[in-house]
Amino acid sequence: MSTRLNTYLKVRHLTLLLALVEHRTMHRAAAALNMTQSTASKILREIEDLLGVALFVREPRGMRPTDSGLLATGLAEAVLQRITRFSDELENLKSGNMGSLVIGAIMGAAPDLVAAAVAEVKQAYPLLTVRMLGETSDLILEMLQTGQVDIAVGRFISPQQQQMFTFEPLAQEPLVLVARAGHPLEGVAGPVRALHEFAQWPWVLQPATNPTRRVLDAAFVAARVNPPRNQVESVSVFAILHLLQTSDALALLPESVARDHFRGGILTRIPVRDLPAIPDFGILTRVGEPLSFHAALFRDILQKHGKQRQVA
Repeated sequence: MSTRLNTYLKVRHLTLLLALVEHRTMHRAAAALNMTQSTASKILREIEDLLGVALFVREPRGMRPTDSGLLATGLAEAVLQRITRFSDELENLKSGNMGSLVIGAIMGAAPDLVAAAVAEVKQAYPLLTVRMLGETSDLILEMLQTGQVDIAVGRFISPQQQQMFTFEPLAQEPLVLVARAGHPLEGVAGPVRALHEFAQWPWVLQPATNPTRRVLDAAFVAARVNPPRNQVESVSVFAILHLLQTSDALALLPESVARDHFRGGILTRIPVRDLPAIPDFGILTRVGEPLSFHAALFRDILQKHGKQRQVA
């Protein structure tokens, strides 16, 4: 099967799959690709014969992708995005530019390791355009899968992802309980409390799929305590930090994210007993796909900084 795919699967096959998902009818998909409907129907038959499965079913409201069709269109989107990026980088090189590097990174890694590695890459290649996308691990892995980023720094969310991405551990991500400076809990005397004992306070939470949020939820479940009812959920680290500064809310954050705010006296660390740990974060790349020159350089520099951090 893999040999036949490599030999016969063409870009026009992939573009038709995406057009059918977007437009839902053969007529509109063919028009969008400037081909006749009969040609589009022939191309779809070619793909389905090649794969040995039906990719779409016709319904009164249009064409709906089957489970196999969703799998195939996911591949098509990823491949076409990578072809587009290759074309853009090639044009940049032809015109004397250095091309681009797109990095996805969790917020705990971005403030120090990733930023230091990017600075070193830019020192060596000042004309290289670097884009940093800071998100949660689940969103980063989705972007890595679809080719929106060249390389990622994060962690696995599900066991299935271990079949899709390679992972090289970089560092631990210590967690801290954070509040605004002058919070009523700051400097409170008495025994250090466990995480679940703060359930009555307002919280700023990350999405449920985030590893830090999972640690927090697990702590409440283990203690048989209801999770906080007064809560705001946000994927944005900037929004979380601002909400902490302007309210009595608490948040569980990577220490590296809050470190500068501690030093500046803006936020404070609330002592917690037996604070759970989360798995190490690391470098994530797509299985079986070689890195570009600049992505490989960034990986090597990131590995160096990770080792220096472990020694320190």
